[in-house]
Amino acid sequence: MKTLSSRDNPTVRQLRLLAEDAREQRRQGRTLLDGPHLVSTYRQRVGLPRLLVVSESGLDKPELEALLALHPGQETLCLKDSLFREISGTAAPVGILALIDIPATPPGPARGSCLLLDAVQDAGNLGSILRTAAAAGLGDIFLGPGCAGVWTPKVLRAGQGAHFSLAIRERADLAAVIRGYPGRVLTTAVEGGQSLYALDLRGSVAWLFGSEGRGVDSSLASLAQGRVTIPLISEMESLNVAAAAAICIYESVRQNGNVFGSSA
Repeated sequence: MKTLSSRDNPTVRQLRLLAEDAREQRRQGRTLLDGPHLVSTYRQRVGLPRLLVVSESGLDKPELEALLALHPGQETLCLKDSLFREISGTAAPVGILALIDIPATPPGPARGSCLLLDAVQDAGNLGSILRTAAAAGLGDIFLGPGCAGVWTPKVLRAGQGAHFSLAIRERADLAAVIRGYPGRVLTTAVEGGQSLYALDLRGSVAWLFGSEGRGVDSSLASLAQGRVTIPLISEMESLNVAAAAAICIYESVRQNGNVFGSSA
């Protein structure tokens, strides 16, 4: 196993660039997975990565030894701990990264219930929404141009492997998706919408969620068939978008008898 110690090594530079730049990820069609859970999930659901990268201290961890043993013949590099921390960007990196090809999602219309995300820019919120969608058994996710890079390491960590169970389309024309959707499109509103718990959500629904501060763009909201408000008992102004999405998605799941997933 080759050990790299120079920040100027071409491979190290490429890894650092992919860890930091969503545009570079899109250009190359590659990204980095950080941690054994994501690496294992990718292997189970997609296949082998292009490259495994371990830290020097990670070589002594039984969990990583076992994971490396599942990739016989896989190209693997070892990085000095200081270099690994620079690329990982986490306060306490576990010690393994994987360079992967971003799974391709073929173009096509939405199938069944789905999510449309308008300018959701917080990586933690975006990853949490994907995690909820995958847990509920949804398939298609459409992200408008203003969303955070969905394949960035921060979003991948928050998603906890959800990316590999979903058909994700970045930079989608949300207006066109809405116009072509055969079911109902519903969006959320802080006030003035119909109570979520008064709605009949049986059948396919496309949920449209917006940015943390601005909400859904008015031009997109006007295309939705309904506005939904989640009743709040206390005087809190609103929920964050990840919490709102989870509540709406699982109310749909409940009303549809768990047909979107195996459990509620």
